Amino acid sequence: MRDSVRSSALALLLGLATVTATVAPVPALAQDNASFQAYLESLRPKARAMGIGDGTLNSVFPGLTPNARVIQLDQSQPGGGAYSPIPNFEPYRRQHVDAARITRGRTAYRANRGRLARIEAETGVPEEIMVAIYGHETNYGSYTGDFDLIRSLATLSWEGRRRALFEPELLATLKMLDNGVPRSRLVGSWAGATGYPQFLPSVYLRLAKDGDGDGKADIWTSEADALASIANYFVQSGWRRGQPWGVAVSVPAGLNRAAIAARTTPPRCPRVFNRHSRWLTIAEWRKLGLAPASGIWPADSMLATLLEPDGPGQTAYLLTSNYRVILDYNCSNFYALSVGLLADAVKQ
Repeated sequence: MRDSVRSSALALLLGLATVTATVAPVPALAQDNASFQAYLESLRPKARAMGIGDGTLNSVFPGLTPNARVIQLDQSQPGGGAYSPIPNFEPYRRQHVDAARITRGRTAYRANRGRLARIEAETGVPEEIMVAIYGHETNYGSYTGDFDLIRSLATLSWEGRRRALFEPELLATLKMLDNGVPRSRLVGSWAGATGYPQFLPSVYLRLAKDGDGDGKADIWTSEADALASIANYFVQSGWRRGQPWGVAVSVPAGLNRAAIAARTTPPRCPRVFNRHSRWLTIAEWRKLGLAPASGIWPADSMLATLLEPDGPGQTAYLLTSNYRVILDYNCSNFYALSVGLLADAVKQ
């Protein structure tokens, strides 16, 4: 997806990431169709255990071939150590929260107000947050990817480097097909993200919702279903009703950053969470001299962490637990900040 692996199941995608110019050579094994077919056949017991019928497998496995391109894309993903220097956020913000994306977001917002208001009332997830995720993932449905999910995931699973991540997604895709999702719908990013929300197949099976009452969870052509599914993802990740994602602030020059440094080692996404301070209440941040850019503070009792994505002296952000929910969708500070800022701009 972006510059980081999406947390939990979604974390493995990286489906829309920019690929570096130098690509690792594809192993000769990638051309070994006999080995590929043998691997597919080895999945039958696992597929049957999930209730996937042999008829579904027989409709897919014969003639399926590995896709060398997806192996190249997977091997070329950029790295980055947990403590490597953070790049500046501002260039990313200008590219991803630009006038065109804001304008299209406002159009999508207005077009869906009725269903958005209903979903927010049911879930507590703000209308504008749903729209911002939709905008960031597929530019409001304008690009959802055109890789054959079954072929891509079968290739990545068979290649083996990250089989533990990709094989369950392949099986989930086969389950979707067995459940009646048309094969023509099963397209997306090279790493398995699909539909307007760019869900992994396993996430689709768990969280996709019918938002328009037609009995189907169609995240590929129905904005109502896609938005309801995004909201359901956020609810299941712990979104707190009525709490903002964060607030832009100015930080006094004399702030003692050592005194607010986080005291624990993050168990996941260390490159992301190492950038955050420890948790303090808004009242405590006020006493330290921080000031909101909007002039409006959240409630004094609310807990927040400080992130300075462009370094001292630039715009900083106090981030709530709802920001962590956005990170659960894609564990990247740049992504989560841009979602929050786009949401704020769309609502204006």
